Amino acid sequence: MATRNHMRETALQILVPIAVVVVLVLVWHIGVAVSGVPQYILPGPLAVANSLYNDWPTLGPALWVTTQITLMSLGLALVGGVGMAIFLVQGKWIELAFYPIAVILQVTPIVAISPLILIYAPTTQSALLICAFLVAFFPILSNMVQGLKSVDHNLLNLFELYGASRWQTLIYLKLPASLPYFMTGLRIGGGLALIAAVVAEFAAGSAGAGSGLAFRLLEAQYRLNIPRLFAALILLSCLGVVIFAITSFISWLALHRWHESSIKREN
Repeated sequence: MATRNHMRETALQILVPIAVVVVLVLVWHIGVAVSGVPQYILPGPLAVANSLYNDWPTLGPALWVTTQITLMSLGLALVGGVGMAIFLVQGKWIELAFYPIAVILQVTPIVAISPLILIYAPTTQSALLICAFLVAFFPILSNMVQGLKSVDHNLLNLFELYGASRWQTLIYLKLPASLPYFMTGLRIGGGLALIAAVVAEFAAGSAGAGSGLAFRLLEAQYRLNIPRLFAALILLSCLGVVIFAITSFISWLALHRWHESSIKREN
């Protein structure tokens, strides 16, 4: 009985969002058909689907470029954010000295510093990677620092009582305890990395065969090819949903056996 209820709940969690999306697409189709809006202003879902199919040789490689930049920048942000967080919590003066620098990088709009990055970076792709990294870096860093500093003081005292070294305390206590905070930073950083990759490409104005979806959006806008523009937007949205789903699944795998945020209540 419990297994059947669990399967039913899982099916509802999948079917309800799909049903809502289908309803919204139907409303979109009916609204365009009834109002007679020209395709160059608001194309219908069929026109967008047709453009997505016909323009896939152009949009597919652009999607892959954007995906590569997003995933690479997220990976660098994970390594850099975790490493920097471990460094900052080693002492109060270290955090006071270096944490403001990370804050300055976060609060400075990426569009404002992207021209400088484009000047000093060896290639346009590396400039896009740096821009996306800077945006995704701080959420991971801040969440990881908060997690490392939120360890139960009684457990810290227990480790000190048994003579654990600083690295033993870090590996066996602080890092496991900060895992929920890290997973939150991972989910936030994944979405921000995609946004930053698109914004950086807008600022860079990169073009050509190695361009991402941001350039294809601008290209479709300049040519008034609105169906292709909508198709590129849908691909970006789907990529963002996939990244969020993957990071959420990773978070569930890491936390579902012991953390309250992922354990199902029994009452």
